[in-house]
Amino acid sequence: MAGERPESDGASAATGLRPSRRTIEHAGIAVTALLAVVMLGFIALYWLRGFPVASDLYGQYRAFGRLMDATLGTNVFRHPFMWQSMATGVFVGIVAPLVGTYLVHREMALIGETLAHTAFAGVAVGFLVGGVTGWNAPILLSALVVAVLGALAVQWLAEHTDTYGDVPIAIMLTGSFAVGTLLISYGRGFTGINIESYLFGSLAVVTVEGARLMAVLSVIVVAVVAATYKQMLFITFDEQAARVARLNVTWYNTLLIVLTAVVVVGAMQVLGIILVAAMLVIPVATATQLARSFRETLYLAIIFGQLAIIGGFAVSIQQGLPSGGSIVVVAIAIYLLAIAVSGRSNALATH
Repeated sequence: MAGERPESDGASAATGLRPSRRTIEHAGIAVTALLAVVMLGFIALYWLRGFPVASDLYGQYRAFGRLMDATLGTNVFRHPFMWQSMATGVFVGIVAPLVGTYLVHREMALIGETLAHTAFAGVAVGFLVGGVTGWNAPILLSALVVAVLGALAVQWLAEHTDTYGDVPIAIMLTGSFAVGTLLISYGRGFTGINIESYLFGSLAVVTVEGARLMAVLSVIVVAVVAATYKQMLFITFDEQAARVARLNVTWYNTLLIVLTAVVVVGAMQVLGIILVAAMLVIPVATATQLARSFRETLYLAIIFGQLAIIGGFAVSIQQGLPSGGSIVVVAIAIYLLAIAVSGRSNALATH
């Protein structure tokens, strides 16, 4: 027995040298936050590059991009539009799993698909207005307005009708897509409409204004979720108790759906309307295979979402494939790997 003690101590020492799960998760979140700050810095400096100090700092970004191209043998990072696309992707990799974690645990995953179809109607409205009036209407702005109105309509129908919970969602999903299809068909008579990039996602779709809008929306979404974390958590796991506690459940439900609409509109630039809901669900499903609590699910979902974005961008750029499909395929690959690693299902604790 005495001879076994050193071996046990050695095992304990080796275990002590290994980083804990929490350390790895916090490191992943820290790296993601740093990456987001770097991308926010680029968006801001690109906007303010006409000023002397900002111009010098922006030049440093360009120099770093050229260095990365020289190191990796690519011709990507020296171009500002690629930085805008990557920045948008990084923001999507944060806010989509962040909001999606609440949706998945409330069994509302279908709402993301519904609002994506509503955003499609908004894109169609933007194209039609531009074609009929000649005014270069901001497509993302029209999509955002229509998606938010659709989110409010879904919530109103859920609160004021006696149908089952998913019926208003199904009606809005099919109805908005039908309206979008009719508007696109009608608008072709006024202007040439290329809807394919918005349907399947493309790095070329991301404009300067789109990247800037996504940056602002992402900061707002993160701030709102952080400020309402406890209330959202309470409603997610026990809505009836939240009502008894006199929490304004209707308000928070509406807020969650509106945040989802905001995320969907920003994410459709790189994911496409058809695939945008995947980033609300797949990283969260991956995280639930490994997480032991809701908070850990939140952290892991953001980390896995970021890995899917980076991996998908790499595949898209290297193979010349649509960014949306590439990101989703990588996300599914990570999900399958998580299933293989976990080999079990986890019961979540509400903390």
